Amino acid sequence: MMDKLPAHEIVYRRIRDMVLFGELAPGQAVTIQGLNAALDSGITPVREAIRRLTAEGALEFKGNRRVSVPELTPKHLVELGFARVAIEPHLAEMACKRMVSSDIDALETIDAQVNAAIRQGDIRAYLEQNYRFHTTLYAQSGADILGAMVQGLWLRVGPSLRIVCGRYGTANLPDKHAEAIAALRAGQAADVAAAIRDDIVQGQDQIIAALQEGGVRGGAD
Repeated sequence: MMDKLPAHEIVYRRIRDMVLFGELAPGQAVTIQGLNAALDSGITPVREAIRRLTAEGALEFKGNRRVSVPELTPKHLVELGFARVAIEPHLAEMACKRMVSSDIDALETIDAQVNAAIRQGDIRAYLEQNYRFHTTLYAQSGADILGAMVQGLWLRVGPSLRIVCGRYGTANLPDKHAEAIAALRAGQAADVAAAIRDDIVQGQDQIIAALQEGGVRGGAD
């Protein structure tokens, strides 16, 4: 699918994934030329991607043609958690009312890959498949505006989750996916929402705890 996209969109998605899955650490400054070389692309698509990601809050300009992933504080993470808990369980509840058995089967297949990544300690695979699980579920809601808002929230929290995984590994990561899938099969929309809410809260608590222990870089409130 990527091959069918315009060059500027491909570059945007590649840099977005670098942010989402922690290839760019919070506070790590990179140059526009460095990104251009890493992606082997034209400078114009890189600049356009950086403009988009900066507008979405995923990157910030540091001067001297450098950008970085913003460093989050506990206060930032509390705000992000509040927004995620307000939106994502609602999307999951909406999705439950629209999904058919084959949709749930596909989601269960993704969750099997999440579980495999946890067992193997494969942090990158975990981050990718966990993100895929949530976005696949929310896409079934049909709520495009709320879905786009959630994408922005994940762009902000993803890099910090990557550092937590790097410090503590994958063994104790929160995972309420099985509960969500069981509720989907039972058609219990409220229980799906509750499972996703618990998944978010547990993950946010882990990130905040690591930040307070110095496990994730962050500036003053």
